[in-house]
Amino acid sequence: MSPDLRPGRRSRSTATAPPSSSQALTNSHTQNPDSLLPPPTSSTTRRSMQLSVDILILGAGWTSTFLIPLLSSHSLSYAATTRDGRGDTVKFAFDDNSDSEDLDDYRALPDAKTVLITFPITKRGASGRLVRCYKLSRGRKEVGEEARWVQLGSTGVWDGQRKAKGSTAPPPPPKPVENKWYDRHTLIAPGHERGEAEEELLRLNPSCRTTVLNLAGLWGGARSTRNWVGRVAPTKEALRNKGSIHMIHGVDVARAILAIHSNFEKAQGQRWILTDGRVYDWWDLASAWGLPTSKDGEPPHEGEKEEDGERGPHPRWVRELMQETGVRALPRNVEALGRAVDSREFWETFGLTPLKARLEG
Repeated sequence: MSPDLRPGRRSRSTATAPPSSSQALTNSHTQNPDSLLPPPTSSTTRRSMQLSVDILILGAGWTSTFLIPLLSSHSLSYAATTRDGRGDTVKFAFDDNSDSEDLDDYRALPDAKTVLITFPITKRGASGRLVRCYKLSRGRKEVGEEARWVQLGSTGVWDGQRKAKGSTAPPPPPKPVENKWYDRHTLIAPGHERGEAEEELLRLNPSCRTTVLNLAGLWGGARSTRNWVGRVAPTKEALRNKGSIHMIHGVDVARAILAIHSNFEKAQGQRWILTDGRVYDWWDLASAWGLPTSKDGEPPHEGEKEEDGERGPHPRWVRELMQETGVRALPRNVEALGRAVDSREFWETFGLTPLKARLEG
């Protein structure tokens, strides 16, 4: 047995470098995971990745940059995949648009106690096919039957406004967000392809143990919400319509995944929400941060005035909006922010508290 995969030792998978600061902060796992990894090395062998690991990460992207160091610190073995098998990863690409059940690619994957799916699945039947092919590709039937599955998702399954991947149709006009609290028991938006694929995975229980972890906006490493202000609110009118935002740091995402792996009986068959327990107000953030300092030669931001200084027009816009709408102080009341997400049940169930909050550090 390869010494790197012995029980109590980490596998040959390597932690990856964080994404560059130019990459956008997203509320979903749709970034190309391969872009976060070093180029291929000749030392990687298919044989070394066919052994048993504690956690198999399907899609070594941003999340893995926090998860892999945590697994190593707990002496848990792991393997991770990328589309081209670069670094010490396994070459594996899942196409949810294909109906193929060719097991060759799956046989390259190691046996695992827990399989973590970091990429979105949107097509009907694809979640079941992924699980089925992995099971059938195992050398021993009981290995496939015993594997537990974690799908990382997004809190976007409750808003129903995301355009389908590859669609050429114009996005629908924004719908007014109902002022209400959402928790993990709230029904997802009807017709949301990603949410329906997650439901399909959950329905595999109890014969196959699965769970879904819906993540709020992701930050940490090179991902900073400060760099997001100008994109989500390029104009004063766009800012007027901005309400709440919910976030979770990569460190806490990794801790949550490890908690599920260690206590899967608590997670099985359930959909969970993960936030840092706070509801942030976009007006409050835009007023406090403004825009990142402009580089010399960059054109002024739309609506920018000389009086705005280096932070751009957003703090002034917020002041004007407060005057126009009768808001006396920031942050605004949760009831005025639209959707508010309650993630207490995850933290209570697994006996954890978020380490990173208030978007600091």
